[in-house]
Amino acid sequence: MQRMLTSNRLSLRTLRLFAGLFAYGIAIALMVRANLGSAPWDVLSQGIAKATGMSFGWATVAISAAVLLLWIPLRQKPGAGTIANALLVGFFADIGLLVIPLWHHLAVQLLSFGSGLLLLAAASALYIGAGLGPGPRDGLMTGLHAVTGWQVWIVRTGIEAAVTLAGWLLGGVVGLGTLVFVLAIGPLIQLFLKWMYVDLKPAACKQAVTPVHD
Repeated sequence: MQRMLTSNRLSLRTLRLFAGLFAYGIAIALMVRANLGSAPWDVLSQGIAKATGMSFGWATVAISAAVLLLWIPLRQKPGAGTIANALLVGFFADIGLLVIPLWHHLAVQLLSFGSGLLLLAAASALYIGAGLGPGPRDGLMTGLHAVTGWQVWIVRTGIEAAVTLAGWLLGGVVGLGTLVFVLAIGPLIQLFLKWMYVDLKPAACKQAVTPVHD
């Protein structure tokens, strides 16, 4: 299993990408249905969905498209994984929201949120570690870091705070879960990436030093 997860074969990396995006969408649905406060970007999706009447998933897709436009002045280049992320995560989240009910018992809410948080971290490591392009929000973070020279954590915190405020003003659900997500998601993704990261450098180096035969 470990060799499969860290293989640099394109077919396996592509499979990882789509499995990660599907799991990411389900993880979002689990946290939203817990009703304890969503992740910052999901708060914004909820707010836009309430303000416009569109589904949560379509609001997520619209946000991804808008964020990709911000890549242009930042000179960020999307990959196949970037486009797939922008188009599919919202769709998969809508599927999850159709089958997962809204929980009202605190114990079940905590279980749903905790499961969603862990699944989202694992799913992020699956698709980010595949090396097929960052998600729209990840690219915005790295692009702003490159342009401003600010530390990544400062950029990420500023983005998360801004989208949380905007989502809350539009009617998104902010709660203790939102704070837990902000504090926990980074370390969890880093932990899962250690197990799932695909190192593409060795393959590139081997190709560079391979002798050419006439």
